[in-house]
Amino acid sequence: MAQQETDERVSDEFIDDTQDCAERERAHRERGTVRPITVVGHPMLHRECQNVTAFDDSLAALVDDMFASQHAAEGVGLAANQIGVDLKVFVYDCLDDEGVRHVGVVCNPVLEELPAAARVLDDNNEGCLSVPTAWAELPRPDYAVVRGQDAAGRPIAVRGTGYFARCLQHETDHLYGRLYLDRLSKRERKKALKMMAEGTPRYETVPNE
Repeated sequence: MAQQETDERVSDEFIDDTQDCAERERAHRERGTVRPITVVGHPMLHRECQNVTAFDDSLAALVDDMFASQHAAEGVGLAANQIGVDLKVFVYDCLDDEGVRHVGVVCNPVLEELPAAARVLDDNNEGCLSVPTAWAELPRPDYAVVRGQDAAGRPIAVRGTGYFARCLQHETDHLYGRLYLDRLSKRERKKALKMMAEGTPRYETVPNE
């Protein structure tokens, strides 16, 4: 196969999530209902979620609610367990480091493991709607590929660089029961939890009982 054909095939493998972003995001959230956000300590956040098996109207309504909730909380990504739903699905509305906007939904995401030689770490700060008012420096690869399905059940692949790569990794982590806090040292985790305890969330959260 010629190099040009190979390049086109690789390019076609990934969805284009940069088109009509404002219109698509607005349509989702206008149909949706804002839900409160679960916070660290809620059991739903600390276990692996169930696979999505029904790509139906119920899933479509959930996606709408997730976009509405993400927008209300001023987030760039949201996993279903962050609004108390035990399903492997996340939505995102995120800029990459070049300022390009990406909007989409991924069901049953699987993060590709990068070869060690291909990993370049980005050690910028990271926060989470489920750990409100806190942040911490966390190294992550500056390139990510997530494979899964769209809301209709079709296979998709999403790739991101920089901040968008961080978002894809962060949201996939959520659906396997991992918070970014779990990747910190004990000292940094304690510091982030202290920041959370001293802050006031700007959006409604679910009390841990």
